[in-house]
Amino acid sequence: MNDNPPACAAKTIQFWFDFGSNYSYLSAMRIEEAAARHGVRVVWKPFLLGPIFRSFGWEASPFVLQKEKGEYVWQDMVRLCRKYGLPWKKPGTFPRNAMLAHRVALLASDKPWIGEFCQQIMRLNFAFDQDIGSEAVVREVLRQLGQPADEVVAAAQSDANKLRLREQTEAAKAKGIFGAPTFFVGDEMYWGNDRLDDALEDAAAGSA
Repeated sequence: MNDNPPACAAKTIQFWFDFGSNYSYLSAMRIEEAAARHGVRVVWKPFLLGPIFRSFGWEASPFVLQKEKGEYVWQDMVRLCRKYGLPWKKPGTFPRNAMLAHRVALLASDKPWIGEFCQQIMRLNFAFDQDIGSEAVVREVLRQLGQPADEVVAAAQSDANKLRLREQTEAAKAKGIFGAPTFFVGDEMYWGNDRLDDALEDAAAGSA
């Protein structure tokens, strides 16, 4: 799934995600394998949920603002990770700031290692409770993937790439995205990890 053929050569699904989103973790860890079974190409779309939440007047995740919802979500994550066979450890900080990781993911969105990078960052956050906002952590992931960490980080932190991430977040807002993960198949929007399979079936049917 990571060879990223031209869009015209494959059915596609857009995967809009935030590294701090626990439900995005569930989708990120399984989307490429599931998409491959459907003959669908994944287009990774990192964006920032924070600005979108603030546009609603929220200063934090609704899972933080609403105690009962938050308690339910952590129970739900235990069940779902067990269902999918994924490791799980509730992050000590939620949601975590992962600005550099988002910038790297945006920079690498058309690279063959994008999926593995995103999965490793997600795993560090939600399975090992590591600070994915740390530059050292991001650099180590890049090195493990055989990428030139200094070069990638410098490009990710460039003014041009910072602007791209802001523009991508604005594009998410303009598309009506209000949470993560969100999937698009053509103009059809699917919100939530539990809609991934429906979105992939749509894409495989030729709606991409």
